[in-house]
Amino acid sequence: MHKAPQAPKAMTKPHNLSIHGDTRVDNYFWLKDRENPEVIKYLESENKFTAESMKDVKGLEEELFKDMKSRIKEDESSFPVKKGNYYYQVRYEVGAQYPLYTRTHIASHTEEVLLNIPEMAKGHSFYQNTSPKISPNEEWMAYGVDTVGRRFYTVSVKNLKSGEVLSHQIKDITPNFVWAADNQHLFYAKQNPDTLRSEKIFRFDIKTGKEEMVYFEADEIFSAYVYKSLSEKFIFIGSASTLTSEVHFLDAHIPLQKPRLFLKRKQGHEYSVTDGVDKFYILSNDGATNFRVFETSIYDTDRQFWKEIIPHNPKSLIQDMTVFEHYIVLEQRENGLTHIRIYDRHGKNPYSIPFTDQSYLASIGDNREYQSHTLRYNFESLRLPDSIYDFNMKSHTQELKKVREVPNYNAEKYVAERVMIESHDGVKVPVSIIRKKDFNFDSSAGLLIYGYGSYGATMEPWFHSDIFSLVDRGFVYAIAHIRGGSEMGREWFDTGRQMHKKNTFLDFIACTEGLLKMRYASPKRVFAMGGSAGGLLMGAITNMRPDLYTGIVAQVPFVDVVTTMLDETIPLTTGEYEQWGNPNETEAYKYILSYSPYDNVVDAKYPNMLITTGLHDSQVQYWEPAKWVAKLRDHNKGNSLILMKTNMDAGHGGASGRFERLREEATEMAFILMIDKAHQH
Repeated sequence: MHKAPQAPKAMTKPHNLSIHGDTRVDNYFWLKDRENPEVIKYLESENKFTAESMKDVKGLEEELFKDMKSRIKEDESSFPVKKGNYYYQVRYEVGAQYPLYTRTHIASHTEEVLLNIPEMAKGHSFYQNTSPKISPNEEWMAYGVDTVGRRFYTVSVKNLKSGEVLSHQIKDITPNFVWAADNQHLFYAKQNPDTLRSEKIFRFDIKTGKEEMVYFEADEIFSAYVYKSLSEKFIFIGSASTLTSEVHFLDAHIPLQKPRLFLKRKQGHEYSVTDGVDKFYILSNDGATNFRVFETSIYDTDRQFWKEIIPHNPKSLIQDMTVFEHYIVLEQRENGLTHIRIYDRHGKNPYSIPFTDQSYLASIGDNREYQSHTLRYNFESLRLPDSIYDFNMKSHTQELKKVREVPNYNAEKYVAERVMIESHDGVKVPVSIIRKKDFNFDSSAGLLIYGYGSYGATMEPWFHSDIFSLVDRGFVYAIAHIRGGSEMGREWFDTGRQMHKKNTFLDFIACTEGLLKMRYASPKRVFAMGGSAGGLLMGAITNMRPDLYTGIVAQVPFVDVVTTMLDETIPLTTGEYEQWGNPNETEAYKYILSYSPYDNVVDAKYPNMLITTGLHDSQVQYWEPAKWVAKLRDHNKGNSLILMKTNMDAGHGGASGRFERLREEATEMAFILMIDKAHQH
């Protein structure tokens, strides 16, 4: 490395944490106080150190930014979606960080701008908005705004005829809200101000400004949310933990009625409900690990009245269901890939939309009309930009409506593939790969391997135009579909959580080693990346195999697992016990402690690392990465570079403008290329 400036040294102030007869000493516990000027000073000194350490690649960073920006169509727009008398669209103007939300009247072709976000975001260093929610009579619009990054939105209501914005706003709510059919009431979810758990559902009268709570979820491991069916006949209030759910419902035309319980919660029973006007349709895991579909009359919702219409398939996980007037559409996952299957309303005569690629992502798209015979769906792969198709469910014909335009990109130059790599216990893990077509399998390339592996979230092989800045510079990009996600069905999630969590980390290490064995990369050029719970993955593999990776990028990493999971005042803690385990129980405490990245830092030669965070992050608090960096430096026996960059204006998602986000990615890629270059010489 070039002569690096001196790394900041955080003060040590030993703090004892005791439970189960075990005491841990945390030297950096004091960094938790964001009001303490010393803390801010320390974060700023880390930012300065990062900037100085990377000053030689400032030009490269700018080049990468321009490179990535050149693959963005600046006047990008979404494909119009029809609802009622209008087509709705989101579009960017050249140079704008933020989009315009518009609607065009189908008969008169007149366009109106619903939200001019570039104008609204002026004067704010961070600006996040919800899409506009239009009332059923098309006359009112509700929209939410967050200018801090902690995901508390203020909702305003505007009359689209007169242009008047109502004086009463709804303050500090989640971005989850829906209109009742009377065009007068909004239902929305509100989070706890401290734990950020979405716990209450309110009804708001736009005429009087009166708000009333209609549901409170008392159990701390459950979160509440509200949604409306495609038919718009019912409003549903869902409540879910990792493993259990419960639904209440009310007629959208009678918003003042008390929500009715659909089916009482039972530990381990997950179900969701939608309707087909005269019937309810239920997606349930009752006696079906990968879920099955039931129907019942709208008057009899108890379990005894449910009738199975689509049976369980042990090889196919049902991820999503949409009910149209004449069809039921399921998004199913088989062998790691999505299939879209269409049934009639009795769950009969199924067929699948045909896809050919070996690694792709298909999903049910933006469908807003219940009576439609057309299903809109999305398709993309690591190599092919996202495309929107309209599939006619009556004639079984389809039409490509739009392919995202990616300037300066030629899909023919690349190959997307999928390989299966055996993990430590014989289980085969899928890995999606993108590389140049003229690639040589001679163990000389650079490798960036990405992973997540938590909450049952699937890391899809989606098209990511920025990654080509690395691929064009001789890298292979791989996504390891490790346990803890749902790529291979529900069991994939269950064998990667709680007391099986280490499978996630061991799978990732096995995938890295497997790609090296298959000569995809040089052992001296291996980089890993992950964010949030994927940042926990980065922390775990760094401790378990520091020798395997040349460099690691950990974005907003969740690394202080034990302390955070024992602190019930921190956002998102108790609701996560079904994911990680409850450390108040001795066995779970010991297991989490055995992999928690911050607790397992030892004297070792650590890889080069870039660790990012946001001062206002509500999901993973900034102090976790800050403490981790300080401790890593204390124990690092090598001469690797360990850097931390804190965005002082943002939360968990990073910067809010589309180009500002690219700058963050350019920094990460410049770091990888800087370290890679140093290690090749």
